Amino acid sequence: MHPTEKAVVPTRVIGLISGTSVDGIDAALVEISGTELDLKVELLAGATYPYPAELRERILAIGAGVAISMAELAEIDDAIAQVFAQAAQNIQIGHQPATLIGSHGQTVYHRPPKEGAGEQGSRVREMLTTHGLNPSYSLTALGTPLGYSLQLGRGALIAHLTNIATVSNFRVADIAIGGHGAPLVPRIDAYLLSHPQEGRCIQNIGGIGNVAYIPPRHGDWLSKIRAWDTGPGNSLLDLAVEHLSAGAKTYDQDGNWAASGIPCHPLVEQWLNQDYFHLPPPKSTGRELFGVTYLHQCLKDAQAYQLNPAEILATLTELTAASIFHSYRTFLPEMPQRVLLCGGGSRNLYLKQRLQLWLESIPVWTTDEVGLSADFKEAIAFAVLAYWRHLGIPGNLPTATGAPQEVLLGEIHQRQS
Repeated sequence: MHPTEKAVVPTRVIGLISGTSVDGIDAALVEISGTELDLKVELLAGATYPYPAELRERILAIGAGVAISMAELAEIDDAIAQVFAQAAQNIQIGHQPATLIGSHGQTVYHRPPKEGAGEQGSRVREMLTTHGLNPSYSLTALGTPLGYSLQLGRGALIAHLTNIATVSNFRVADIAIGGHGAPLVPRIDAYLLSHPQEGRCIQNIGGIGNVAYIPPRHGDWLSKIRAWDTGPGNSLLDLAVEHLSAGAKTYDQDGNWAASGIPCHPLVEQWLNQDYFHLPPPKSTGRELFGVTYLHQCLKDAQAYQLNPAEILATLTELTAASIFHSYRTFLPEMPQRVLLCGGGSRNLYLKQRLQLWLESIPVWTTDEVGLSADFKEAIAFAVLAYWRHLGIPGNLPTATGAPQEVLLGEIHQRQS
């Protein structure tokens, strides 16, 4: 149930996330007040804390499918929780302490549900309840093809190390009822970035790209919001840079390397035939698809065109921009009047330029230009989700995740004293 009283007194919350690119932990210290339409967020501090090099390599290896033992998994889970807790402590230095943490953790595996999981899950739960059975029985065992998503960095340990109540495991409740558990940010986008007259696309470009289409804020606007993962964001670019530089670089600063090349458009058209780009929303993806194996296939495809490294990067950058445009043109009810970029890819000037060319007269801004940090928007979002969980406000948006209903997101781990 939604709370009956507004949260008038600002609550100080920390949001923590490390995305698909595994660049480091984004931490945001914010003051939040209000609930939904009156939601207000003030960013007090934001910083990115790099992973220790060895831990980053181990996380990337897991994401690439390297087999590890349960003992190793537990060790890495603890190590991630420890660096997340340290990030939470560091971001508070010089500020009044927070009373709540929202930690997304580090995604190491994501399996989308099969088509119909949400509807099928609802029917199964209804059947179980009708017959007096517990609707929490495993839906997978009953033939429902639920998704699965694993985020490491357990909230209980973060709460213990920081002595701050911590909300984590945000995706599992949505997945349990047949949703994708992603994207989870569109509900926050709706309340912080909507406009009374202007339809907007909020385009996050992390390792994976995801969009939230927010129609003008009038009438039954919330039910018309659409969101999904558009495909690769920075994931292929970062992997390619590391490969092409023999490990000397991990990303393309401002897109300068790619900008020195010319994209191969026939190759982009070939890559856009990949099944994921034509799958209707709701949909989600990750490194399981757009990862090392996919990059190696792209590099193999590029050999036929004898592309040099700059041309390969330019073509991969073009794939990100073209896949975003393809998503809009194919799946949106109408094209937006403005696009607002956020995430690490919003700083890639060449990528932004290429996306603007695809979108022609539609302005491409960053969320910074409308008052919300593009660098720390995702961390801010998980602070808000933790705040909503504390107030008993649902955090998912069924039109975005494909879940049949709204649910509370996240597991609460209380401080120890």
